Amino acid sequence: MTGWIYVISGPSGVGKSTMIRELRSQCEGLGYSVSHTTRSPRADETNGINYHFVDTDIFQKMIHNGAFVEWAKVYDEYYGTSFSGLREQSDQGLDVILDIDSQGAKNIKNHFRESVLIYVLPPSITVLQKRLKERATDDAKTIHARFQKAAKELQNCVWYDYIILNDDLIKAVDELKSIIISHRCRTDRMRPKIKDIIGDKTKS
Repeated sequence: MTGWIYVISGPSGVGKSTMIRELRSQCEGLGYSVSHTTRSPRADETNGINYHFVDTDIFQKMIHNGAFVEWAKVYDEYYGTSFSGLREQSDQGLDVILDIDSQGAKNIKNHFRESVLIYVLPPSITVLQKRLKERATDDAKTIHARFQKAAKELQNCVWYDYIILNDDLIKAVDELKSIIISHRCRTDRMRPKIKDIIGDKTKS
């Protein structure tokens, strides 16, 4: 049985990385798609864990070879999700979590129709701006650019399958976990287990 793909999107500073980290500590059978990027690693980031850090030439060769299910250029840097990275985990039966933007989410949905799209909203624009400043990982110019982009991209939340309001981390993680668990309990997902229990009587 192959795993499902869950896309988590939301503006910078909304808390996606923290939510995903907490989710994976509480929920078994979850993989995480490590994206490729041309940007430099931050002080607390590790190659192969946070991102696959590559130079622009390598990234463009991967684009040319059709290696990416989705890719985009954001703030003058490339980001992309490889087919191989997704399939390797999904074929092992793991549900795969992706942290990508709305453009990437649409591409994932086009290739994997049963993927589940989840958008994380901040309590307000003001709170989002405050969080971006408090992260202290970017300079003032980058923070301003991220905020402007975030304010515009929030409108994309309306076509996602689920929306989570991250005004309380514990509650937000519980809601994210509930989405995963409910999909694991779908009848079509449970058919192999049903067959083990009652035999091949699942057509009625």
